[in-house]
Amino acid sequence: MSRLHIVHRTTFSYARTVTASYNEARMRPAELPHQHLISSRFTATPSTHHSTYLDYWGTSVTPFEVLTAHEALVVLSESRVEVSAPRPFQPVGWDVLRSPALVDRMCEYLVPTSVTEPAPDLAVLARDSVGDRSPSEAAGQILRAMRDELEYLPGVTGVHTKAMEAWESRAGVCQDIAHLGVGALRAVGIPTRYVSGYLHPLTSLAEPGVPVTGESHAWVEYWVGDWVGFDPTNRITVDDHHVIVARGREYGDVTPLRGVYAGGGRSEQKVEVRITREA
Repeated sequence: MSRLHIVHRTTFSYARTVTASYNEARMRPAELPHQHLISSRFTATPSTHHSTYLDYWGTSVTPFEVLTAHEALVVLSESRVEVSAPRPFQPVGWDVLRSPALVDRMCEYLVPTSVTEPAPDLAVLARDSVGDRSPSEAAGQILRAMRDELEYLPGVTGVHTKAMEAWESRAGVCQDIAHLGVGALRAVGIPTRYVSGYLHPLTSLAEPGVPVTGESHAWVEYWVGDWVGFDPTNRITVDDHHVIVARGREYGDVTPLRGVYAGGGRSEQKVEVRITREA
């Protein structure tokens, strides 16, 4: 088990005065059987009003507005979380995944979106990776085979890049790799969802009490009797240094911070994530 202290700061600087802005943040870690949210604090400076609600996917959302003139906006989310290893479970076979009741219940995590639609050759790679493997074994094989074809390369894609585009260039960042993993697994009938959250980069090697530069991160969860988290970017099973914030079909369902503003002209954005292992 790990206890992590996460500080996520986003700063917007505007070329001209902003007269009003309306925003929503998805930065609060989820409360889950293996993840306990000890405390959470959200501030936006300046801010006129904010509230919270759970969206369709079960994510905590903080809408906030700024109705006073401002040249900069600082959004700060601070939380403490205890994360333990996922519980064991009994994997199911293909007969269960292909049953009409399961397909109906998991339909939103089986149908590709315009963002996660896999390229034809990626779908072939996924099907070829199944062989005589069980769904649980096949999922891991597909994600590793897909990842072996990709280079982690910042700057070649953006938040609106589709999985097909990233696959064509064979390069991208965690968002792209997660989208590709989602598309590949859904192509063989394994329900899969996109996950956003935080990753402590040093895991058990981290010295307690010492802050490190962390990152917002993306990975996948696939259902094979229970939801299993896998981080295809790092080729590892999700463990107690991954902190879940939001889940959905794709990045658009879990965007950490989005909004609109009046005035301001061009804006610059700076993001800082600091994570401290407390225990």
